[in-house]
Amino acid sequence: MAEVKLSHPENMAVSAPPFQLHSPQITHSPLLDSIPKTPKSPFASRFMSTPLASPMKKAIASMQGYLEEVGHFTKLDPQEAWLPITESRSGNAYYAAFHTLSSGIGVQALVLPLALTILGWTWGILCLSLIFMWQLYTIWLLIQLHESESSMRYSRYLRLSMAAFGEKMGKLLSLFPIMYLSGGTCVTLIIIGGGTMKIFFQLVCGETCNMKPLTTIEWYLVFTCTAVILAQLPNLNSIAGVSLIGAITAVSYCTIIWVLSFSKGRAEGVSYQPLQETSDAARVFDILNAIGIIAFAFRGHNLVLEIQGTMPSSIKRPSRLPMWKGVQFSYLIIAMCLFPLAIGGYWSYGNLIPSNGGMLIALYNYHKHDVSKSLLGLVSMLVVINSLSSFQIYAMPVFDNLEFRYTSSVNKPCPRWLRSGFRIFFGCFAFFIAVALPFLPSLAGLIGGVALPITLAYPCFMWLLLKKPSKFSVVWFLNWSLGVLGLILCVAVITGAIWSIVTKGIQVHFFKPE
Repeated sequence: MAEVKLSHPENMAVSAPPFQLHSPQITHSPLLDSIPKTPKSPFASRFMSTPLASPMKKAIASMQGYLEEVGHFTKLDPQEAWLPITESRSGNAYYAAFHTLSSGIGVQALVLPLALTILGWTWGILCLSLIFMWQLYTIWLLIQLHESESSMRYSRYLRLSMAAFGEKMGKLLSLFPIMYLSGGTCVTLIIIGGGTMKIFFQLVCGETCNMKPLTTIEWYLVFTCTAVILAQLPNLNSIAGVSLIGAITAVSYCTIIWVLSFSKGRAEGVSYQPLQETSDAARVFDILNAIGIIAFAFRGHNLVLEIQGTMPSSIKRPSRLPMWKGVQFSYLIIAMCLFPLAIGGYWSYGNLIPSNGGMLIALYNYHKHDVSKSLLGLVSMLVVINSLSSFQIYAMPVFDNLEFRYTSSVNKPCPRWLRSGFRIFFGCFAFFIAVALPFLPSLAGLIGGVALPITLAYPCFMWLLLKKPSKFSVVWFLNWSLGVLGLILCVAVITGAIWSIVTKGIQVHFFKPE
């Protein structure tokens, strides 16, 4: 009988440490294919069929399953273990729900009734429902695209875009909108969070307070310092508790605001007639601006892949399963918050909704005398806490990108002092922009237009390019239609937002926050 030589396990080459098992940079390894297969022997077959060999059969079957699973994720990129998004892969469906809720509900939802003042009851609710279903479908597409057939995990929206459109085109299409959405949202959170801190102080201190109040810029600085301190948490998984607090506070203040507004009845002089414009062109551009406001309310697509990247994944249990469970639960809660907020807010205030601040400012303006200060103070504090929590998750892609540049150049992990320095630098930069452009929240329609391709268009095209469905099939037609419509909407909404700014104007006051 020919002698069979088997390589000892100690002589096998291991490409990376075991803790980096689930890396985004993975392809199928030829490791198993390179091992010489043992010829079948009649003796071995008879031996393995005896009861004595039963434990050995189980051990071999168990080892075979393990090797098949590990062989699916073998080629590793050590850099992924150095970056804050993929540093920890112990996430689960609960973490996914916390992060999705914290990023999906925020102060941008408070201006939703403003869109209904332009669209009216029927078209407003219809547009809100259609965009909700559309963006939920594109989230599902992103979750499915996270793991490719070649075993590659795309834990960042930009990486997936580069894989689908090519390196240069992917960066050109996605880098600016992603960074603009993340950085712009953080700046907006400083403006709203700092301004709400000022309101909270006024409510608590009252008119008889002898303490000298801080200026608006100083309140921005207080908010920024608090946010930067929280930002010292090392990675995305480590802020799961912060996201849970952010989700609870967001659901709480959204519910309190619309319930309070609805229970107090309609404001005096309320009207539900869509605002009439002097020309048909102005009317069309106002409608497009309203669609941009609705689109901006459903933000967070630039974080879906990042959240999924914090989860372990294997052949038997891919990360898309717990991720989709977390998204389903979170978007059920989001729908229960946003739809009552938009409909109840429009019913309560109609065309009286303030363009800056939305429901929160309307509550202060129309009910500050018939609602207790403690309840108004509670709402203000909930908004501040939620803004601090949302800042962490929206700033994480920026932190990750800064550390990626460093680790790519020096090929070693970012030291702790430099990681803290990057986050302090970003906080200072966002604070500077907030002070320089305090009118940024008034540009919700424009920001929504810039973010539209990330949310509604690019996922459809990426599905077509990576999954390659059969031409002229239902899926092919659906994704082409939604992708093209998303791009048309993007151009139209940005045009409408610019038209609205030029014709109606906004209170532009550089370096003079009010």
